[in-house]
Amino acid sequence: MLTREKIAEAVRRIRRENGFPDTPFRIDEIRYEKEGDKLFIIAHDRTDKSAVIGNSFVIGKLREELGVRQVTVYSNLDLEIKRRKLEENARRIEGTFLEFLLPLIEAEKRFPPRKWPEVRANRKGLVFLSFNAKALLGFAGSFGMEYSPVGIKYAFPKLSYEPVEGHPREIFFPDEGKLMELAEERGAEIVISDFPFDLKFEKGIALLNPMRFFHIGFFELKYLFGFEKPVIYDKKALIDFITGLVYEGLMESTDGANLIWRMWEG
Repeated sequence: MLTREKIAEAVRRIRRENGFPDTPFRIDEIRYEKEGDKLFIIAHDRTDKSAVIGNSFVIGKLREELGVRQVTVYSNLDLEIKRRKLEENARRIEGTFLEFLLPLIEAEKRFPPRKWPEVRANRKGLVFLSFNAKALLGFAGSFGMEYSPVGIKYAFPKLSYEPVEGHPREIFFPDEGKLMELAEERGAEIVISDFPFDLKFEKGIALLNPMRFFHIGFFELKYLFGFEKPVIYDKKALIDFITGLVYEGLMESTDGANLIWRMWEG
């Protein structure tokens, strides 16, 4: 049986055997989701979380040793920030046509693990395939929404969508004006994309970034929905985008640096 003490002992041994400094850390809680074979480690604060992750190396070794599909580490501060954002966003959508998201917000407040109820948007949507293209499509499907996928021509050759003209920078920073026009043409009330904000209402249309709205990190999205790397993109915009995610706690700095390196290398 997995316990906090056994996990902490394994982390200390892995750190010691692989040359990491003997950094003290505290694990407050562990939660295991049998259905998905996922282990969630909740560290006391972000310093403790960093010690357990060990630049992704330690946590990778721990996952292999335990033989579980996924190991994710959070701090109590991470989860408290998430809950506060969710409570704020629940207030923002009360009385609007986005109230169908309220059950999902309540489910996310109990995360981890993640157990979403079935919801039905009953609204037409537009999905602009930006960086987290597969996740955006996954969210639209989870919302039970009728939607049209559009994206920059040739950017995601493995995905099915309507191609539109645009600059590679829009893969990371979607053009709100253009998407508003497309939404109005198609009668869509919700536009989903990697906007640099969580939610904005314009002319009766909701511009929504589910990742920011639910405060779900990049690598969680990758496990949830998969990830399809764009083949066309602006390298400087990539750095700006990743930096923003790291600043908001939606991506670990080491993971962000590795992602930039892999994408720049082709």
